[in-house]
Amino acid sequence: MNHVIPLTPSEIHLWLAFYDGITEQNLHSIYRELLNPAEREQESRFYFARDRLRYLVTRALVRTVLSRYAPIRPEDWVFSTNAYGRPEIFNEQARDTGLSFNISHTHSLITMGVTKRRALGVDVENFLAREVSLDIADRFFAPQEVAALAATPQRQRQYRFFEYWTFKEAYIKARGMGLSLPLDKFSFHYPNDRAVEIAIDPELADESRRWQFWQFRPTPEYLLAICAERVGAQSPSLVVRQAIPMLGEKRYVVEYLRVSETVKAAHN
Repeated sequence: MNHVIPLTPSEIHLWLAFYDGITEQNLHSIYRELLNPAEREQESRFYFARDRLRYLVTRALVRTVLSRYAPIRPEDWVFSTNAYGRPEIFNEQARDTGLSFNISHTHSLITMGVTKRRALGVDVENFLAREVSLDIADRFFAPQEVAALAATPQRQRQYRFFEYWTFKEAYIKARGMGLSLPLDKFSFHYPNDRAVEIAIDPELADESRRWQFWQFRPTPEYLLAICAERVGAQSPSLVVRQAIPMLGEKRYVVEYLRVSETVKAAHN
């Protein structure tokens, strides 16, 4: 078993896996041995080989990464879901330490966030591979965001859409309530080129100062957003790693594009 990585409540660890490059069939067989019967069955249900690969690497990443933070074998992790379908750790030994995780995936990239005793949401999108209609913003975004998007130069609108989208997805995932939270009841604002603020409708029974945000591009085609609950006065530091489950990992240095104004970006 790999050595345990220290994780203090003042840290958030992010793991990146570029699954298109994980093609070794022997490695796939090892991953499959880590899965429980229900996961193996779910993998087989995907029609396209690419989707099967994404699912397999995701489950292997979750299991192997969590074992870096608790003395539990990758194959022994047990998961449940909350009332909104969010996966959660069921192993009592790990739950008692406050360990929790959140995952997101897009074309070729899986992202996993790990933290202790704080709510966390992550979202990643390949904004070059995914073409979206801006009608989605008209239907679901807050009026302030729709107006700001309309005022954005045409060539920049697609990127600005994904700026909003990743932040919004990260927030609803941190709340653990999925799309039961109306996307037009909270909005993001950019006071300057490096900052982000959230405004939340009182109807959602939440406060903007409860949350802090980061956004960066792991590679030029991806946009990744993190939403973390504020716990205490100290802002958490972010540590980013790239991994191939069961094979290797390395630290990953990123430059933050937008950060909550009251939060100082941490350097790896």
